[in-house]
Amino acid sequence: MSRLLVIGCGGVASVAIQKCCQNSEVFTELCIASRTKEKCDALKSKLEGKTNTKIETARVDADNVEELVDLIKAYQPAAVLNVALPYQDLTIMDACLKAGVDYIDTANYEPENTDDPQWRAIYEKRCKELGFTAYFDYSWQWDYKKRFEQAGLTALLGTGFDPGVTSVFSAYALKHYFDEIHTIDILDCNGGDHGYPFATNFNPEINLREVSANGSYWEDGRWVETKPMEFKSKYNFPEVGEKDMYLLHHEEIESLAKNIPGVKRIRFFMTFGQSYLTHMKCLENVGMLSTSPISFNGQEIVPIQFLKALLPDPASLGPRTVGKTNIGCIFTGIKDGKEKTIYIYNVCDHQECFKEVGSQAISYTTGVPAMIGSMMVVTGQWKKPGVFNVEEFDPDPYMDALNQWGLPWVVCEDPETVTVWRQE
Repeated sequence: MSRLLVIGCGGVASVAIQKCCQNSEVFTELCIASRTKEKCDALKSKLEGKTNTKIETARVDADNVEELVDLIKAYQPAAVLNVALPYQDLTIMDACLKAGVDYIDTANYEPENTDDPQWRAIYEKRCKELGFTAYFDYSWQWDYKKRFEQAGLTALLGTGFDPGVTSVFSAYALKHYFDEIHTIDILDCNGGDHGYPFATNFNPEINLREVSANGSYWEDGRWVETKPMEFKSKYNFPEVGEKDMYLLHHEEIESLAKNIPGVKRIRFFMTFGQSYLTHMKCLENVGMLSTSPISFNGQEIVPIQFLKALLPDPASLGPRTVGKTNIGCIFTGIKDGKEKTIYIYNVCDHQECFKEVGSQAISYTTGVPAMIGSMMVVTGQWKKPGVFNVEEFDPDPYMDALNQWGLPWVVCEDPETVTVWRQE
């Protein structure tokens, strides 16, 4: 029996909240808080009478530490689940420390304003020291480790799908299938079709910044950076079919390189159709992906935030998206002195997700693990002072929960491996 405060009420948050309400034995009480309280109230109305979980709502500015602290102290939750924007990770972590509660999120910190001089100085130093230029990294949140240890609190980072489930897959593979893991290829395939000429399946600000940035991978103890979409592959995904995929930088590479001993190479691939890439390149060329504020008709606007307002809301894609996702990891390594390769993956159907919770599979595959990670913390199965990524805990109860709560996984012990080529 526990009380959870959920900050955020977008597509992923909606799924996580509904899954918490299906799991009323653990989440007996829940507060939904967002800057737009009307969205919270609407979701509460939708769920009332369908769950035993007692739901409250509140308005909060997640950029304001004191507002967050006041809400946390008033509601007194066992933990805070942050499914707001990655820009707000640090303010919510600060508030949890001040109020004395555990913290859980699905994505690592990145700044809203990448031109901020203070942030820029730290960022450029990191680029030189580590060798990758992505705007998002774990160093900001890992820096909270001692503070959470001293407070006796748990901060669980990255309990979405990727990062999140893919990292738990890695811990599970090491525990049950390998003595040593040598390579990890993380494959994220969305075989869905929403029917729009161009739309993103999750927050456009985050999605487009991620995809248009340089790629990178971890090999032999160092980062290797690539140009955007420089490396391409094709893969025949179970239940989806053959898709083009491209090497990107992704946050779980950073934590897995730290937490999977002896790993020699980690890569991340995501599938894209040519129409998506053409639209994105055009938008980038005309400056619409910029995070730098500009003056327009006497007002300051950020181009990528303006673009977000023009594009379809990812939460609205559920009714019209058909097809499936396939997300998983291919591992190579050694077991009992012999070379071994396995592929652990999940397949999720967009329309089945919509029937259950009114969302497409991208939000579903992130929202379900957000609930599971919260359950691990509030039930004490994953609980110790400090800041942790999901692969640092016992993977077994999480893997069992995936099967129970809508994301069943498959282990293939003779998979096709990934062949990559450089694009002209």
